[in-house]
Amino acid sequence: MRSFLKWRNPQNESTQAVVDVCLIVEGAYPYVAGGVSSWVDGLIRRHDRLRFSVVAILPEPPPPVSKYPAPANLVELHHLYLSKIEGHRGGRRPGDINGGELSAAVDTFLRNGSLAGLANINAMVAPLLRTRGLASLLNSSFAWEVVCDVYQRTMPHESFLHFFWGWRALFGGLIATLGFGLPSARVYHAISTGYAGLLAARAAVETGRPALLTEHGIYTNERRIEILQADWIVDTIEKGFSIRDERRDLRDFWVSAFESFARTCYEASAEVITLHEANRSAQITFGADPKRTRIIPNGVNYELLSRLPQAADDALLTVALVGRVVPIKDISTFLQAVHFLADRFPNMRAVILGATDEQPDYYTACKAAVEELGLASMVKFSGNVDVTQHFPYIHVNVLTSLSESQPLSLLEAGAAGIPSVATDVGSCREILLGRKDEVPTFGAGGILTDVSSPKETAEAIATLLSDSALRRSFGSNMRKRVREYYDLKIVDDAYTAIYDKYRNAPSRQMV
Repeated sequence: MRSFLKWRNPQNESTQAVVDVCLIVEGAYPYVAGGVSSWVDGLIRRHDRLRFSVVAILPEPPPPVSKYPAPANLVELHHLYLSKIEGHRGGRRPGDINGGELSAAVDTFLRNGSLAGLANINAMVAPLLRTRGLASLLNSSFAWEVVCDVYQRTMPHESFLHFFWGWRALFGGLIATLGFGLPSARVYHAISTGYAGLLAARAAVETGRPALLTEHGIYTNERRIEILQADWIVDTIEKGFSIRDERRDLRDFWVSAFESFARTCYEASAEVITLHEANRSAQITFGADPKRTRIIPNGVNYELLSRLPQAADDALLTVALVGRVVPIKDISTFLQAVHFLADRFPNMRAVILGATDEQPDYYTACKAAVEELGLASMVKFSGNVDVTQHFPYIHVNVLTSLSESQPLSLLEAGAAGIPSVATDVGSCREILLGRKDEVPTFGAGGILTDVSSPKETAEAIATLLSDSALRRSFGSNMRKRVREYYDLKIVDDAYTAIYDKYRNAPSRQMV
């Protein structure tokens, strides 16, 4: 097994390979298993005639242990640490930057976002970053003047202490992104907005090479949910029912920043790609040019999966949840649904196929719930496994996620002829019930439920377990739908065409 290359900083190299595609990934590949990481790994491996580099964006060093062996065509792996401070620890005030101009430029950018705004900030700080490093902007008297200026002009009603740390995190991440040594590439492909999208936008401005974006979930929406739920952000103003109070609090500050990052990335990207129509509509709402948006769904290996044998009707009835054991997958609802079914199907088997090490505390809580519900003999956590080895024994696939974009588990099970019960999130409705452009319609491939509804989930599972003919019908419908719209060959051909188009495109000035 070939291990990943150690981090290489292009700024410290006299010569550097120009790869075909630089993939920019935040908080995922190669250090998180499944989901976006699996998609990235497969994209690289299936485009083996191209040479890739990856920029993995992480909060701080050291990087975790990789979950994937390095593909042969992955030339370089780089790490961008958002909170790693290098260089001088403070010191004299830099005299070659106007603090007032910089603070105004950053504040405007974090409020509104634009490619020109990013380029303007980059032009101001690039000389200092080259000579003195990130710490000169974060730990100097100059940085203190900047944060005080922004605070007084934008949020004097907030706690300065809370504002300071929020500002430092956002400003530090922005400057770390601007100070990172860009790998040389013909195409820069971000796999989200956020800091990954910012780096792709910066690359487009500095190099003139095309930037692409593929959003699996809408990053801005995901961060908004996290920010609204965050207990580390202290609310210090009470607007009550007023709709005219224009004061901003720290949650507004964070949400506005990530919306600005998204607008900048959308503006820089030659193509803005996502998985389904609801996501595309959200991208347009946040500022993407409709003419540059397109949908390329997730794909699965239909040829392999469709050849798998199906579970026999007289075999031990088996339901499975394919997914990581993390709160967003709502394993608790699945376990409660199994509990409701236990008396009705006493010999039923329930398996959870997915990594258990991402959030150990949640896994421990789930195991405790199994014991408390008396399900120890019925439920098994199988860990991160090859699902093709399990599909021939599964009668019903279950997804209880609180949020999804376009879950591969539904597509993979569908290609194998297995019907699903799924929460009505993301694109689950169009996967199970059909797309708007599906002509002729193939029919239902499963049953949708509300989020966090264990009894409803249990009833849907029972409906399928009790009716083998219905299971076969739904499974057949899913196979037809996956073959027509979600075959991996269709997806690969689309990305091959995009890469070929932009790899050979002439460089151009963005702003």
